[in-house]
Amino acid sequence: MTLPAISRGFHHLDEVLSLSGVAAFAMFSVLVAFIGIALGGFDTRLQTGFATISSGITVSMVFVLQHTQRRAQMATQLKLDELIRALPEADNRIVHIEASSNHELVALEEQRLQMHSELRTE
Repeated sequence: MTLPAISRGFHHLDEVLSLSGVAAFAMFSVLVAFIGIALGGFDTRLQTGFATISSGITVSMVFVLQHTQRRAQMATQLKLDELIRALPEADNRIVHIEASSNHELVALEEQRLQMHSELRTE
């Protein structure tokens, strides 16, 4: 499987797992597991198995969510960059501002505040 196929798979998995029915099923499963563990006298093996499975699912979902959020953020950033490039009066330095140092960000913010202040006084 290639990387784009894996990425699309993660995106599809995120879409499926964010459905309300899946959340309800997960809550029901946890409730059933808790009742099963309680009826089993809180057996250590059952608790350990449940904790291991829950931890594995949690870690996996953190990576899936991180991947899909980053992908969505990149798409949004590309759209915004395209809008900035389309405006003739826009400052092209803003297109890749996320890669700037903190000093550059502060300087650009001060420049923008000064420019807007001058525009208001005219």
